[in-house]
Amino acid sequence: MVKIKPFKGVRPPKDIVAEVASRPYDVLNSAEAKAEAGEKSLLHIIKPEIDFDPIADEHSQEVYDKAVENFKKWQANGWLKQDPTEKYYVYAQTMDGRTQYGLVAACHCEDYMTGKIKKHELTRKDKEEDRMIHVRIQNANVEPVFFAYPAVAEMDSIIAKVVAASAPEYDFVAADGFGHKFWVIEDDAVNKRITEIFAEIPALYVADGHHRTAAAALVGEEKKKANPNHTGDEEYNFFLAVIFPDNQLKIIDYNRVVKDLNGLTTEQLIAKLSEDFDIKEMGADIYTPNALHNFSMYIDGKWYSLTAKAGTYDDNDPIGILDVTVLSNLVLDKVLGIKDLRTDKRIDFVGGIRGLGELKRRVDNGEMKVAFALYPVTMQQLINISDTGNIMPPKTTWFEPKLRSGIVIHKLD
Repeated sequence: MVKIKPFKGVRPPKDIVAEVASRPYDVLNSAEAKAEAGEKSLLHIIKPEIDFDPIADEHSQEVYDKAVENFKKWQANGWLKQDPTEKYYVYAQTMDGRTQYGLVAACHCEDYMTGKIKKHELTRKDKEEDRMIHVRIQNANVEPVFFAYPAVAEMDSIIAKVVAASAPEYDFVAADGFGHKFWVIEDDAVNKRITEIFAEIPALYVADGHHRTAAAALVGEEKKKANPNHTGDEEYNFFLAVIFPDNQLKIIDYNRVVKDLNGLTTEQLIAKLSEDFDIKEMGADIYTPNALHNFSMYIDGKWYSLTAKAGTYDDNDPIGILDVTVLSNLVLDKVLGIKDLRTDKRIDFVGGIRGLGELKRRVDNGEMKVAFALYPVTMQQLINISDTGNIMPPKTTWFEPKLRSGIVIHKLD
């Protein structure tokens, strides 16, 4: 059973929250961050290389020093203030008329180390270490991770009551059009009950932020080993997460574009694909996959429907059922000769948030030769993979909207 706790959040005054809150560090490059960052933006803390002209190496000591300097400055200026007592918070995000309500909590590092916080992606040591440096130097989890939990009716009821009882502390629409609302749970009895409810939940699932999760837990372990008087109650044993009920989350598609046809003509490609797929030409209008094992392909100005033939996939295997697996095995590897999605330079990945028009654009402009769109993974597929200890292929899930950074921060002391 998992362990969570309330915490003393460090967060902006309500009148400037929209100025402070930013997109996460990993969804925009340094040049984009520099262009986007206003005076009070958290980007100066999570991407401090933008404060140098020209933009500095994000892994340099001067950039790390600037991150610490800026975090102190934001607090000294009152742009970030710490709550005096421990609380849980509710964070709601609205996209395309759909709202999801998450609990902002401090999760337990040991739950990650023992596998109660379950992952579905491999992490890279170099990326873990980069994120660990940021946690160490700030002695804080500046950005939250995005978790899911098996929905519990009582938690749904508690959050609904919190939302209905008062206007949100924060309520703003970001530049991307996504809405963000935030409530502070002031009632001690409610906060206590939330802790008790989660003590009965067997597992949490990493939805987005595998490297940040690993980094936070590993820094907690470092601090534990370095403290001869460790009790287990120290704040460094916990890290910042927003935890959503699984039935409110929607994974969107994560698509593929390929630079060449591995020496084949379009006709030869279609002939080879017809061995494993029922293929139907759909014309010039964008075609969106409509079910599991149905794909769309765009090439030479035309869209095609590709439906994998029975027997070419294994729906009893949590990995074999995934359309990323079907596409990788039957198309990318077998026909196009792409063996390793992590290293092959002939393939690129396009998040579904960009729309299938982005696939068309990248093929039409000659940058890519062919594009494939996939039916999105479901939350149940993600949970099945995590529960069985399996790992998803690279670039399988895309969660949207992203958590806004800077709405609340967790200090480790």
